[in-house]
Amino acid sequence: MKHPIELLEHYWNFSEFRPQQEEIIEAVLANEDCIALLPTGGGKSICFQIPALIKEGICIVVSPLIALMQDQVTNLKEKGIKAMALTSGFTYNDIDRMLDNCVYGNYKFLYLSPERLQQDIVQERIKQMNVNLIAVDEAHCISQWGHDFRPAYRDIKVLRTLHPNVNVIGLTASATAKVVKDISTQLDCIAPKIFKTSFQRPNLAYLTLECEDKNFKTVQILKKYSDSSIIYVRNRKATIEISEYLNNIGITSGYYHGGLNAKEKDTQFKRWSANQNQVMVATNAFGMGIDKANVQTVIHHNLPESLESYYQEAGRAGRNNDSAYAVILRSTSDELDSKNQFIKSLPDPSFLINVYKRLCNYFQISYGEGVNTVHNFNFKLFCSAYNLPSILTYNGLKILDRTSIISMEERFKNTAFLQIIIGNDALFNYIENHPTQALIIKVILRSYEGVFDHLTEIFTQTIAVKTNLSEEEVIKHLNALSNAGIVEFESSKTDAQITLIEPREDEKTIHRISKIVIQQQNLKKTQLQAVFEYVKNDGICKSQKLSSYFEETNSEPCGICSSCLERSKKSVISKTDLNTILTLLKSGDLSSRKLEELSEFNPDKLTSTLSNLLEKGLIEITERNTYKIKMS
Repeated sequence: MKHPIELLEHYWNFSEFRPQQEEIIEAVLANEDCIALLPTGGGKSICFQIPALIKEGICIVVSPLIALMQDQVTNLKEKGIKAMALTSGFTYNDIDRMLDNCVYGNYKFLYLSPERLQQDIVQERIKQMNVNLIAVDEAHCISQWGHDFRPAYRDIKVLRTLHPNVNVIGLTASATAKVVKDISTQLDCIAPKIFKTSFQRPNLAYLTLECEDKNFKTVQILKKYSDSSIIYVRNRKATIEISEYLNNIGITSGYYHGGLNAKEKDTQFKRWSANQNQVMVATNAFGMGIDKANVQTVIHHNLPESLESYYQEAGRAGRNNDSAYAVILRSTSDELDSKNQFIKSLPDPSFLINVYKRLCNYFQISYGEGVNTVHNFNFKLFCSAYNLPSILTYNGLKILDRTSIISMEERFKNTAFLQIIIGNDALFNYIENHPTQALIIKVILRSYEGVFDHLTEIFTQTIAVKTNLSEEEVIKHLNALSNAGIVEFESSKTDAQITLIEPREDEKTIHRISKIVIQQQNLKKTQLQAVFEYVKNDGICKSQKLSSYFEETNSEPCGICSSCLERSKKSVISKTDLNTILTLLKSGDLSSRKLEELSEFNPDKLTSTLSNLLEKGLIEITERNTYKIKMS
């Protein structure tokens, strides 16, 4: 049997493990149940991949995110390791064939979603596999107290029934003691070994900065710290606007959100990864699986929805152990904006019933029917057809996804159907004089049966690859063939692919999850309140505050967060600094930006000096938000 370090060197080109990785691997190899709490970027996947490679058989990996599954499978394949992901969009025959490959084809890893695990064909075939380990990624999702609760996770224990002698490892970056206990119960763990690293990041400074002009403050930060950066914003529109703003002033930037197609996402990610762009402006769609070592700053333009998500997003900075900065920019309106986004936009059970009924009608699903049917979906058209509010509707669909009523894979693509409407002879006479279209037609004829008989679904992206053309060029030529009366061609863009997991039962379907929905609404309120307390409380070290939230009580003040720096600076402000600001204000009222410019103080020093002068009653703030000398 190979030693874990040999595999680490052979496949990952590392000569030593990160903290606790080796201990976790040894426990897994000893067939013990484990729960591993490792920080974002702590190398969780190696903890189950290496022991699975050492042991005979296949590892079943349950993961919540399709993109993350596909990314890990791609990385394993590049290393010459046989792995597959059973994501949505496959036909029954596809699933049957892929599972056969796992039974007989010497595969080492099978990745699947908790929803996919519930299918009978999947369970039956897993029972036939030589399973060596069960790995549950983002295991906090298994808990009703987790920040991304998905009830289908609670049925993962079926794997313990299918293979009672196989050990399990649950992995997460952030979980409280209550969540860890729930994970252990739901996975039916036997005396699990708990591995927990400190939530403290000594190289990461957590900064909360009050400002009304967030773009101005962002530019200051990016110019001061010029290495790679991520800016998190609230919506898709903001990603584009801020990215364009930065590019216009000479800071290279790209943007990333859930509305981009796969090619656009890949292009933006590669430019940022290759350091062609300093900044990625993104929504929280830019999430799990991002592992770039030299990210120096993570800036939140808006308050995060929870400290769990903030810890993970902020933790993408400083993975090379160099000094890094996680910055929240706060303004007076942020608290109200967050309540509107995260609380008021949560659908209640009655709205869910309405959305679910409309969705079934949209797909023309009869009562009691629809189970395991797959549908292409255009979100904008759906909302327009039934006059539904977009934010509430989107959140409603996400709840239906998380509660395993539907499976929604957001993937922006072209859906196309084609039928050749002329005879063979006429077709070949036409394409003789149209070589590019001839190539496309030949690929279609080789790939799709029945195109002469009926409208057949075709995949323009696949045709593009086989013809060495862009997808846009393929669609252009197919439209030309349609205009020439050669083919009938229908094409439309879809936002997502939705699989109905249950038969349609309207109110009965939603009533089953009503308690869960209400419970999650209450949890959201609690989590958001914790965020408000975190950003407003400057009297406690930010790192300590985060650690205590995750029930780590023995942490020390970090000395580098905004709270620690503020306390330190207040004690060292000189008379000269105070007199500099007072002298400038003798000429009249000045804004903080103007004072910063004239005094040449850095932003932190200016803030501390102004705070000191305000406390002493020497200056005051005007209605125009400027500073002036206070008249005695």
